[in-house]
Amino acid sequence: MSPAQEPDAGRRKRTSARRSLSGSVYRRGNKWAYMVDLGPDPLTGKRRQQAKSGFESERAAWDALAEANADLRTNTYVRTSRRTVSEYLTEWLSTIEMAVKPTTFANYSTYATAYIIPFIGERKLQDIEPETINALYRKLLTSGRRRGNSNQAMYSWWKSETEAGRAVRPIDLAKRAEVSYSAATNAIRRYRAGRIPATTSAGLSPRAVASIHVMLHRALRDATKLRYIPTNPAASAEYPRADKRPHKTWTPAQLATFLRQAHGDRFFAMWLLFTTTGLRRSEAVGALRDAVNLDAGTISLVSTRVIAAGKAQASTGKTLRSRRLLSLDPTTIEALRVHLDALHAERDAWGPDYRDHGLLFCWPDGRPIYPDTITERFGRLIERAGLPIIRLHDVRHTYATMALRAGINPKIVSTRLGHASVAFTLEVYTADVPELDRAAADQISGLFLPPVQLSPVAHDLDN
Repeated sequence: MSPAQEPDAGRRKRTSARRSLSGSVYRRGNKWAYMVDLGPDPLTGKRRQQAKSGFESERAAWDALAEANADLRTNTYVRTSRRTVSEYLTEWLSTIEMAVKPTTFANYSTYATAYIIPFIGERKLQDIEPETINALYRKLLTSGRRRGNSNQAMYSWWKSETEAGRAVRPIDLAKRAEVSYSAATNAIRRYRAGRIPATTSAGLSPRAVASIHVMLHRALRDATKLRYIPTNPAASAEYPRADKRPHKTWTPAQLATFLRQAHGDRFFAMWLLFTTTGLRRSEAVGALRDAVNLDAGTISLVSTRVIAAGKAQASTGKTLRSRRLLSLDPTTIEALRVHLDALHAERDAWGPDYRDHGLLFCWPDGRPIYPDTITERFGRLIERAGLPIIRLHDVRHTYATMALRAGINPKIVSTRLGHASVAFTLEVYTADVPELDRAAADQISGLFLPPVQLSPVAHDLDN
């Protein structure tokens, strides 16, 4: 082929390649643009196209169209969009609502509306970079708190009034803090007993920001699947790691003191279940009567009752492993027998007015218990017993540490707690039970080191 023929051959080759592309190139003002076919809409089946302009030459537009075609073939094409972070998160939340638990959805909605959208909601989704997210996390850590701490505000006013020698009535506290009379009464009871709220800062805790990161990472990961953005910027962002705090637990003697105090309480069988099985609050208030088999000495944990967006509702457990069958000790079985007999008597007494939800623990007329009511009731029992203040969830930690210290196989402990894995159980509790590490050291060395009397070793420094 002569040199004179090469330009024509090159043009013919480019023309042939361009004809194989899906789309077209055209002049737009002083620039060039392309229009590419995106395939049919997945819902309506209608044709979809997208244009992109601003190219300095026709050849540059054709090259960009070829690149767009390649991305379409590999499902990596990202349409240019002015969609904002706020618009995307609103769309995303409505999509996942049916796929996640109510508590997860409530938390994600709060994270989006209170901590993400106020700061970066108006920015284009495709403009978000890892540096953007890092800056957001720094802002949240220093001054990101959006909601005031009403408990802290009530305590501050109660403390100032009390120190000034003025009595604080629940009605006065309720009006000042704009809470219910019952909430004010319970608050005053807590403060008098020494259960004071933790001081909060203007920023969120590292743990809270880490939780927001989990939500944002998932949202942006889904945006890449939808091809709204090419990569997930949260995957390269730096989020704070919360330091693990030692769990507060009771000694066996303190646990026994609590049970003696709770013996006359309506929910004594529930308190006993907390201490002998380590179940969660949601599992206790959501447990069903039919889940108890007194003859077999077991309880099946298949349903829970949780708070989502301030409302209590039934759920199905934290994870698949949290749905489990637990064996019960004789004392707990007998307490449940007495409790069930009382429930049957109440149901007969109320007759057709009994609101039967099938719950194991409920009010005399069958109404479900609001989960926070159990937490408040637990606090009052602690006050009366004069015990160190711990959270209700810390009773679960107490059960776990006592079981591990007693030499119960960690696999059994993990299964009874409903943890995702034994590794998670050991990661959570090894620091609280250093005996586990000591026992491992002694047992392993005992496999190959006989008990011998070692003599001091002389070191010859000249050799």
